[in-house]
Amino acid sequence: MREQDFALREFFGERRQELISHIPHAVELGMTVEKAGPCQALLRIPQGARLLGAASRGVVFGGVITTLLDQVGGTAVMCSQRELTSIATIDMRIDYMRPSTPGRDLLGHAQCYRLTRNVAFVKSRAFHEGEIDDPFAISLSTYMLASNPATPGVVKALEASYRVKRS
Repeated sequence: MREQDFALREFFGERRQELISHIPHAVELGMTVEKAGPCQALLRIPQGARLLGAASRGVVFGGVITTLLDQVGGTAVMCSQRELTSIATIDMRIDYMRPSTPGRDLLGHAQCYRLTRNVAFVKSRAFHEGEIDDPFAISLSTYMLASNPATPGVVKALEASYRVKRS
């Protein structure tokens, strides 16, 4: 597909927070969109003591990594659609390769490598800055498309953002 075929093409690029700012859990974790583009996304969670599951060892709670991988995967799916529809995670397999390094930001990159009429297939990885080829976790996920007849949250958020910017 050509870039102009993607529904979110206007929001491709760096620092496009509009893509996740409507998701309370992402906001609570301080998650940011580093970059979004056709069929892919890169998100960041800044390091912080509240992310630790074993504070004495500095190990990040596994749920934070799961959230990062699920959110970056969902964002990649949204960046893959010709027409935006709601999505829901069907299945997610995560392999934890090693502990993340204490005190470092967490990055997640995902690529939607196949999009059918009903299901999106995504590969994701969690890593530290400069270490994309040495992830501490990898994931394969599937997402259901058009899982809910309601308007997708990202559409509502983008419409609200657009109205504010035009005023």
